[in-house]
Order: sequence, then C-alpha cells, then structure tokens
Amino acid sequence: MKLWGGRFSKTTSDFVDDFHSSISFDKRMYAQDITGSMAHAKMLCKQGIISKADEQAILTGLEGILSDMQAGKIDFPADSEDIHMLVESILTQRIGEAGKRLHTGRSRNDQVALDVRMYCKDTCDETLSMLRELCELLLELAKKHANDIMPGYTHLQRAQPITLGHHLMAYFEMFRRDMIRVAHAKEAADTCPLGSGALAGTTYPLDREFTAKELGFAHVSMNSLDGVSDRDFLLDYLSAASIGMMHLSRFCEELVLWSSLEFGFLTLDDGFATGSSMMPQKKNPDMAELTRGKTGRVYGDLMGLLTVMKGLPLAYNKDMQEDKEAFFDGRDTWLKCLHVFTQMLATATFRLQNMEKSANDGFANATDCADYLVKKGVPFRDAHAVVGKLVAHCLGESCAIDALSLETLKTFSPAFESDVYEAISLKTCVSARNIIGGPAPEQVLRAIEAGENWLKNF
Repeated sequence: MKLWGGRFSKTTSDFVDDFHSSISFDKRMYAQDITGSMAHAKMLCKQGIISKADEQAILTGLEGILSDMQAGKIDFPADSEDIHMLVESILTQRIGEAGKRLHTGRSRNDQVALDVRMYCKDTCDETLSMLRELCELLLELAKKHANDIMPGYTHLQRAQPITLGHHLMAYFEMFRRDMIRVAHAKEAADTCPLGSGALAGTTYPLDREFTAKELGFAHVSMNSLDGVSDRDFLLDYLSAASIGMMHLSRFCEELVLWSSLEFGFLTLDDGFATGSSMMPQKKNPDMAELTRGKTGRVYGDLMGLLTVMKGLPLAYNKDMQEDKEAFFDGRDTWLKCLHVFTQMLATATFRLQNMEKSANDGFANATDCADYLVKKGVPFRDAHAVVGKLVAHCLGESCAIDALSLETLKTFSPAFESDVYEAISLKTCVSARNIIGGPAPEQVLRAIEAGENWLKNF
C-alpha cells in the first residue's frame, strides 16, 4: 500500500504509477532530502514531539541510507513514486515504528520545496565556481593580449582597430554579470519553507528557525501558501542560465567565424574539433556550434517552467512536478557548456598577425584619418567625404591608406602632411582612445585590474 493509501479502496494502475512518478529525475536530490529529514528529526526531538530514542534511530537510519545511496547500493524503482517516499519507506523498513514518526508536522509539499531549494543553492555555488574559472581565464588572456591589435566590427564589417585584450574583456563583463544573476538566484532560494505543511502550516509547535539554521538557510518563509508554491528561484536560475548561454553562444559564433579560412584569426585545439567522414581537409568547430545550438534548449527550459507556473492557483498543484526536469536540464546543459567552452578557449591559439593585417586591410583607421583632417582645420563633413573618396581609391588600387604616398594623399586634400602616417598607424589609433572603457592598452590593463579586484571581493 502507498504511504498515502489509507483513504483509497483500490491501487493505482501501473500506467498511472509510471505517469506521475518523479523518482526517475528527483532521485538526484537524495542527499538534500535526507539532510532535510535529519534536521527535521532533530527539531521534532528538540520540541518534544518525538522521543530522543526515536530521534537517534531516525538519524542513524538516515545516515545509513545516505551512505548506501552514495555507494550505489540502493535502487530507485518507479513504484516508489518519488525520492521522499522511497527514503521514508526504506527508513521504516530498517528501523520500524520510529521511521513512521519522521513525517510528523511535514508534508511532501514543503519537503520537496525544501529539497529543490537546497539543490538550487548547491547548483548556484557550482555555477559560480565555473563562471569564476572562465572569468579568470579571460582576465589572463586579456592581459596577455592587451597590445595585440585586431579589427573591431559593426554589422560584421571591419570598423575600427581595437585590441584582442579589449575584445576579451567585453566577454568578461558579460560573464561577470552572469555571476551577479546566479548570486541573486541563490539569494532567492535561501529561504526555508519547511514548516509550511501542505499549505497551512501545522498545529505542532515546530521551531522553524532552528530547522532553517540547521540547514544553513538565511531566512524562513513568511507565508505557508507561498512557501510551498514559490518556484521563482528556479526561474531566476533558468533566466540566468538563458542569458549566460546567450553570452556563450555569441562567443561561440565568433570562434566559429574566427576559425574559418576566411577570417583565420584562431586555431582550435584538435581536442576540441572534429573532422569530416568524407572531406579529409575539414576541421570543424563542433563544440562551439553545439554550445550555440544548446542555447535554444536552455531557453526552452525557461519558457517551459514559466508556462507551467503561469496559471496555477495557490497553493501546490501537481503541475509543479514539472519544475524539476526543466531546472535539472537547464542546469546540466549550462554547466556542461561552461566546462567545454572554458577548456576550448584555454587551448585555442590566436593568430595575431592575421588579426592585425585584417585591421589594416579593412580601413579600420579611416575614422582616425578623418579626425586627422579635422584637427588640421577641415570641417568634419568635408573630412568624412575626403576619406570616403580616399577609401574608394584604395579599393581600386588594392592598397591601404597608409600605403599611399604623401603626394597622392594631397590630391585628395592639401591638409595632409607627413605626420599623417603616424596619426593613422593602428598603434596610434588604439592608444589614442585612452578613456575609461576604451581599447587603449593602458585602459585595458586598468579594466583587468578592476576585474581582478571584483572577483577577489565577490
């Protein structure tokens, strides 16, 4: 008989057992479930609701179950329904009557809310660790390449010269914001719902603050209805995961482009690329492409859970069982992608000469050439038109602006002098943009130092 089967005159069908069972996916929360039950047992004893002997029997039994589950000695059959029922059933089998007293003052509604909050907090810690590793790598690479020139783009067209370090620091800022969002999700999850019961609390004199402190929670939920029905913290995490995957996807898109023959900015390590079964010359950036593709999967997890929650009346509804598969899948996908991406970036080789050549060939210094004329007294709109004609001429001659003789330059504007070559050199173009947030090496190093301090204090 089911642990809740007293009111029923017949058993559920095998199909129904399979349909509503969650043990196949919520079994991963066994450690959180057992830890929560141990804290609940201690509180019940402290409050005089169960005896000291029962408490000790329950704690010893739960410790044994936890050890056996960690060792892979316990199966998770579908007819167990969920991890909570399985643990309680095994406990009762092992220690007898005392096991039946564990659930006093508790519902599976507040129990699962507790488990998933604890699992979410652990997930946030793991995610923050991986994001920190990626941010540290970006800072290291940015420092190494603070002076290495590459073209910056708008509309995927070469625009102005920047440095690779500056480009990498843009992604550092994205992943830094991801860390802030994950920290917020952890804070949102850091409220203990245990004691909310099914929806209306309990008449037993529970010490909810004791249980919360025992489990490392910062707060106790202040409304029993919200305590069992809130899943905002999972939405916060999946939202952070979706934005974080978007950042990974953008970076992967660039790695795919950069590793192509057309760009030639980067070579991926052989360990993070694949070949073709037909074309022997191919080296495909499959890990970057797969990460880019998995972004849509995480978006789907977020939208799926939002849709589950959007029409639910208070308090708990069985629909909410659907929260865990979306959360677990989003979590697993993001963490796998973070791990693969970090290793892929760490082992990639940047082709710096190609980057600088591309910046030079793409007229990335055209804006600086116009600014040069402005400083010589030419109105900006006239200077803009002069350099536009100059670029058109260079395209026809297949050369860069600084490859033209001064005599040729003067045919476009008499304001050109011999100092123009220094003024429009890529090094000058980059170093002259020496304002906070700019690509000048001095500012890149300043941003790196600020990033290192931020990580140290986060």
